[in-house]
Amino acid sequence: MRFNRSFALTDTDEIARLITENPWATLVSNASTGLVASHYPVILDDEADRLTILTHLGRPDEEVHELGRHELLVIVQGPHGYISSSWYGDNPAVPTWNFITAHLSGVPEVLSAEENLRVLAKLVDRFEDPVAHPRRILATPDEAAYARRTAIGTVGLRLTPTKIVAKRKMSQNRSEPIVASIMAELEGDGPYASAGLAREMRLVHGAADDKN
Repeated sequence: MRFNRSFALTDTDEIARLITENPWATLVSNASTGLVASHYPVILDDEADRLTILTHLGRPDEEVHELGRHELLVIVQGPHGYISSSWYGDNPAVPTWNFITAHLSGVPEVLSAEENLRVLAKLVDRFEDPVAHPRRILATPDEAAYARRTAIGTVGLRLTPTKIVAKRKMSQNRSEPIVASIMAELEGDGPYASAGLAREMRLVHGAADDKN
């Protein structure tokens, strides 16, 4: 991802928020057989001293990725969308794409079977919590026994990235009237409306306004 100082995202708390709100990640490895990519949900390791993510892969994905033998790249993508130049007014302009994303890379730690089961339980809890009647995989002896049998087909991993490259492009290089126009379009009912992207823009430009 091309570095641009104007759009660089270095706030660890904001990167953590991005991961929490957008947990469906892309995992990429440059394996001995070539590039390979998989898609899995990730969560933050709340017991780690620094930003760390937890996830699991189904077998035999761990063999395809050759986990633990080289770096793994995890890509997290937040709200994004097309920004029409027609929203800029009458001045000459070209369209663009606004987005927020983070690339986290490092050599992952492959988890033991017991720790993998705990991570699976945390993953399930994370997504069951909003459900009216959450179902926990370790809630009863029968559930736990079934979860243990199922977990055999997965491999857990922990990644504390040694490199993080994150970017948040939210029209920071545009004037206040143009930013207001863009957000109005995103919050409207047009073909490129996106409430999520508008919210990200308000987080950026609202924070900027607070500093003025």
